[in-house]
Amino acid sequence: MMERETLCQQLLATARLMNSQGLNQGTSGNVSARAGNGFFITPSALPYDKCQPEDMVFVDMDGVIEGTRKPSSEWRMHRDIYASFPDAQAILHAHSPYCTTLACLERNIPAFHYMVAMAGGDSIPCAPYATFGTQALSDTAIEALQERKATLLAHHGMLCFEADLERVFGLAIEVETLARMYLQAIQVSEPPVLSDEAMAEVLARFGTYKP
Repeated sequence: MMERETLCQQLLATARLMNSQGLNQGTSGNVSARAGNGFFITPSALPYDKCQPEDMVFVDMDGVIEGTRKPSSEWRMHRDIYASFPDAQAILHAHSPYCTTLACLERNIPAFHYMVAMAGGDSIPCAPYATFGTQALSDTAIEALQERKATLLAHHGMLCFEADLERVFGLAIEVETLARMYLQAIQVSEPPVLSDEAMAEVLARFGTYKP
């Protein structure tokens, strides 16, 4: 396991980058990274520019909280994703403008562009609405993430997981870019979507595409 101090520094850097790159605003959104029998997550209601690495909060898989700060109100959702998806090593949730616009319309992102496959499937679904910080929200997110690495959360924002903090940030940027392009496209007309066969080929090629 990565040393605690280094992991918390990387977690804070990712949270600050999320805001500086326009994925998030103020104290909304949250980021976490798996660590041992739990995870570190950004604190609740503390602006990232005022955070220090020691403000990151450790939560174990039983929900026991360690640290001087309260964890993000969405800690249950993070815990349940780590429990449900062994490949999840880092999770990012943001109220990014374009994803959130689609989420407020309760719209999925269909296979209008082959890069939708970056999220693990032939669409990026929109999970049904549930109140923030609740078990119900966690449950709907888990359902939407089956065979996916990203989802929209209705009337809320976006959520994704990946193998590390760098990759989860990259995936979040990609999903937000796709949401922007899709919103631009539907201003003209509903774009045609790629066939199941075309997306299956893309997914297969992505499976062998390594840096």
